[in-house]
Parts: sequence; structure tokens; C-alpha cells
Amino acid sequence: MATPFTIQRSTQEDLTVLSLAGYLDAHTAPEFENTVQQEIDARHLKLIVNCEGLSYISSAGLGVFMSFLEELREQGGDIKICGPSPKVLQVFELLGFPAIFDMLPDVPAAVKRYAECPVKGGE
Repeated sequence: MATPFTIQRSTQEDLTVLSLAGYLDAHTAPEFENTVQQEIDARHLKLIVNCEGLSYISSAGLGVFMSFLEELREQGGDIKICGPSPKVLQVFELLGFPAIFDMLPDVPAAVKRYAECPVKGGE
């Protein structure tokens, strides 16, 4: 049976950390999508998605990341991805995510990256 999907939200200064665990697939992607939309609606535009607990990601899960990226960057925000397991990282790499997103080893590294370079996209 699939590991239950959970999202834990925390904040660090002006950053929102969304820690994902379990399987992010077609059944759970809407929950992730709703959570990201709530953050954007609340003007929390600097997101860190901690994937340490994520054991699986499907194309539907990957699509959530892509669907919000342009909107966030247009508003001065971004999504930084951190801590994926080797298996999940391989999926991100296959689809070229490291060229589009900052991929970092852990939350402290993502926080540091925001301090150094707030937005990856073109300005």
C-alpha cells in the first residue's frame, strides 16, 4: 500500500517551508496544488519544498511545481526544492528540473540561497 501523503507547513522569516512526505501522484497532487495556491493567495511567495520525506513523485506531482513557477516569479517569489532522495532526484533530473529550479540538499541550504539570490528566473 502507498505511503500516505502529508504536507507540513512551517515558516522561517519570510519563507514558507512545505515538507512533503509519502507519494505525490495523481491522487495527492490536488492537495499539494491547493496548498501552494493558499500560500500564493496569502502572498507567501517565497516557497521551499522539502522533499526529504517524499518516497515517490509522478508527472502529476511534477506538474504542480511547473504550474506555479511562472506566477510566483512574476510576483517576485520562487520555489526552491530541497532534500529529495536519490530516487526522487533522478525523476527531477530526467525532466530537467535542475535547469529551472534551485535544487538544494536541505532546508538550511535553501534558506541561504534565498538570502544570496532571491529569484532564479530572469528579471
